[in-house]
Amino acid sequence: MWQFVASRWEEILFASAQHLSLVAQSLVVATLVAIAVAALVYTSPGRSGVANAVSAIGLTIPSFALIGLMVAPFGFGVAPAVVVIVFFAVMPILRNAVVGLAGVDRSLVESAKGIGMSRIATFARIELPLAWPVILSGVRISAQMVMGIAAVAAYVLGPGLGGFIFQGLSRLGGAGALESIVVGTVGVIVLAAILDLILVGIGRLTTSKGIRV
Repeated sequence: MWQFVASRWEEILFASAQHLSLVAQSLVVATLVAIAVAALVYTSPGRSGVANAVSAIGLTIPSFALIGLMVAPFGFGVAPAVVVIVFFAVMPILRNAVVGLAGVDRSLVESAKGIGMSRIATFARIELPLAWPVILSGVRISAQMVMGIAAVAAYVLGPGLGGFIFQGLSRLGGAGALESIVVGTVGVIVLAAILDLILVGIGRLTTSKGIRV
């Protein structure tokens, strides 16, 4: 194992950086999409219910199957990987965003309106900051989930550590096959832990002490 890692450490580090970058950038896009959708539906129980139902159904779709379906419109490489990762990442964030925004004390919103704040300003300066801890919890859940999905994206030549896993599986029983699978799997676990620590730090920097959860 150590010989395998020593002979390929540059390749492993490069794949790890690609993997982390792919997940992090997809999470940013997913968070923006989820907050935008939540902003449109959270004031209506009916629309909120539909959004939650869609997110629940979306999570039941096998990631491997969805990645395969994305080959036809997007081809191989980064594009289908990003689409699939963003799709799955949106689901938990959207659910938490709806819950967080709906849970903001409406008296605070009415007070903001009473002093002349616009609807957009009220959302950006009152509702979103108060809901942010709950939204960030959804982001952390998504991060752990899509870190593994990003590895599966190597099936369509997506970047990251999944390449080691699929290379090992393709020559299982041959020299270095098991080591390749272990390196890819352990690497994904380590990256998931690192990203979660980063998100915890972001949460501490972006959340007021009085509303931290």
